[in-house]
Amino acid sequence: MPQAIKLSELAYEIQETMEARFEGETFWVTCEISDVKKYISTRRCYLKLVEREGNNTNTELRAVFWANYYNEIELFEKKTKQNFADGIEITCEVKVRFHPKYGLNLDVVKIDVAYTLGTIELERQKTLEKLVTENPKHIKLVEGNYITYNNKLSLPIVIQRIALITAPNSDGQRDFKQELEKNKHGYAVEVTEFLTQIQGDNAHQLILEQLQLVYSQKENFDMVAIVRGGGSQTDFKPFEDYELAKTVAIFPLPIYTGIGHDRNTSIVDMMAREHKTPTKVASKIIEHNFEFENSIIELKERLNQQVDFLIDNAKENIQDLKRLVKLASPANIMKKGFAIITIKDKIIIDPKNIEPNTEIDILLQDEIIYTTVTKKEKNAQRTNL
Repeated sequence: MPQAIKLSELAYEIQETMEARFEGETFWVTCEISDVKKYISTRRCYLKLVEREGNNTNTELRAVFWANYYNEIELFEKKTKQNFADGIEITCEVKVRFHPKYGLNLDVVKIDVAYTLGTIELERQKTLEKLVTENPKHIKLVEGNYITYNNKLSLPIVIQRIALITAPNSDGQRDFKQELEKNKHGYAVEVTEFLTQIQGDNAHQLILEQLQLVYSQKENFDMVAIVRGGGSQTDFKPFEDYELAKTVAIFPLPIYTGIGHDRNTSIVDMMAREHKTPTKVASKIIEHNFEFENSIIELKERLNQQVDFLIDNAKENIQDLKRLVKLASPANIMKKGFAIITIKDKIIIDPKNIEPNTEIDILLQDEIIYTTVTKKEKNAQRTNL
């Protein structure tokens, strides 16, 4: 029978061998993180470092951030604006450690934040380039701005019917609706809610499904609002999805987005009309309707001014006509030495109606001359008075 040793003895031998080999050395590795468990009170984080090739896992090792290195996680989250969570690819510096009881672990002592930032931005740029390349009729990059079919759609004169895509019982849902309901102008806006999960691995697909529902009844709405409250960069990952961004870019109803704080701009934001937060989206809708009301008020004022002008102009014309009528009255004419001829109280304006021996009355300003015509002849010389 072979001579056996205690398992602990073997473990200590492995420990000594590992320490002799790796003592004082550190290694930079690039890997995906999973099974992340953060303990803020004790400032520790346990996780796994994973190397994958397609759907296959090549390597998986346990790792830990001890308290004296936990600030690396905080620095990572501050600079990348995303949670240190499962699925992120990082480059980190590790020490190899073997414990007789707990086995092999890697102590993480540093994270290369620049690598993660570069990876996120590289993936984002690839998606944007694909959107422009594969959809040239509907998406264009012009002087650094993305011009899409959707964000160039004309808004209705008044926004009255809104399709709202948001998470149920969320801050975004509450803020958006409260801002609309409490608007100082008292505008009534009808909101139909399409509630769904707005973050998580499959959130982009769920939001797409809600957009398809809106599309199936698009004649019932003036526009779409997609809103959610603030969060980490990871929480906004669904809004970086190619298919969701493409659908938004070509959607036939104007889309307003309010899916983050001022520092967040997602790809979906670029394809639609971005107004940062749910509150700002609602405010923009109220502002749009106020502009319409204001234009009606201005139109009314211009109309009243034009009517007043026409009335004043007509009054002046009437006064002018009165003056002309007064100047042309028989009384004014006779003051100038002219006379009016009548026959049997009928004014004669055509001399053909006067024959010799006809009795006529000549009306002057102060007197009437009754006479009989003895002779009538043509005024060949047309004597001008």
